[in-house]
Amino acid sequence: MATILDGKALAEKVKQEVRKEAEGLSRKPGLAVIIVGNNPASRVYVNSKRKDSEECGFLSEEYALPEETTQETLIALIEKLNARQDIDGILCQLPLPKGIDEEAVLMAISPEKDVDGFHPMNMGALLVGKEGFLPCTPYGIMEILQEYSIDPKGKRCVVIGRSNIVGKPMALLLLQQHGTVTVCHSRTQNLAEVCRTADILVAAVGKVNMVTADMVKPGAVVIDVAMNRNEAGKLCGDVDYTAVQEIASAITPVPGGVGPMTRAMLMKNTLLAAQKRQG
Repeated sequence: MATILDGKALAEKVKQEVRKEAEGLSRKPGLAVIIVGNNPASRVYVNSKRKDSEECGFLSEEYALPEETTQETLIALIEKLNARQDIDGILCQLPLPKGIDEEAVLMAISPEKDVDGFHPMNMGALLVGKEGFLPCTPYGIMEILQEYSIDPKGKRCVVIGRSNIVGKPMALLLLQQHGTVTVCHSRTQNLAEVCRTADILVAAVGKVNMVTADMVKPGAVVIDVAMNRNEAGKLCGDVDYTAVQEIASAITPVPGGVGPMTRAMLMKNTLLAAQKRQG
C-alpha cells in the first residue's frame, strides 16, 4: 500500500512558516487577485486564495470584474496595481472570458509581481537556472518530494502533459534535480509503455482515470495534478487512485495532494516578492 503524500498537512506547515517570516517585515505583503466573469470553479479558487492570504497575515485585495470587461480595462487595472507600493503580487485568475488574450494579460503583469510565475521572464529564468518566481503547481510538487525525501536524482521521471503552467516547468524542475525526464502528450505513441518506465510519474492532463494500474511501474511515486469530477460528481484526478495505490510506493490524493500546495506556494512567492521589494 502506497504512502499518502499529504499535501494538505504540508501546505499548513508552509503557511505557518510564511506567516512567521511575514511578521518580521516592515509592512504586510500585499496580494491582489483579479477574477473576471462568473466561472464557479474560479470563484472557489479565488475564495481559497483570499482565505490563505488572511491566514498568512497578508493584505488581500480582490477585484471581481464582470464578464463583459474589455481587455483594455483589465490591463489598465493591472498597470495601476503594478504601480502600487503596497501590492507585492498580482494574480489574474484563469481562464479569462472569450475575447480576452490571456497571454497579453499575463505579459502586462510586472515580472517582479508575477507571483504565479507565468511571465515569460520568470519562465526564461527557470529555463536557464536563474532566480525568478516558480510556477506554483510544479514548485509545490517539488516541495512535496523534498518533504517525503523523494530525490529525483538519477531517477526516470515521466510527465504527462506539456502545458506552460504545469508540464513544461515540471520537467525543468525535475531536470534541475538531476532526474532523467520524458514529457508525454496527446501525440505520444505507446503512452502506457513509456509510463511504466517511470520511477516518478506526474499526471497533469485533466482526464478522469487516464492513468490506470497497468501504466504504473511497481514502487513508482505517482503525482496526480488534475482536479476533475467523475460521473458521480465526486472530485478526482487523472489517476485511478484506488487501483494505483496498491502498486505505487507513494501517491498524492485528490483532493488534498497537489492543490493545497499550489496555493501555499503562491503565498511563499508573495512573501518572496515582498522581501525583495523591502530590500
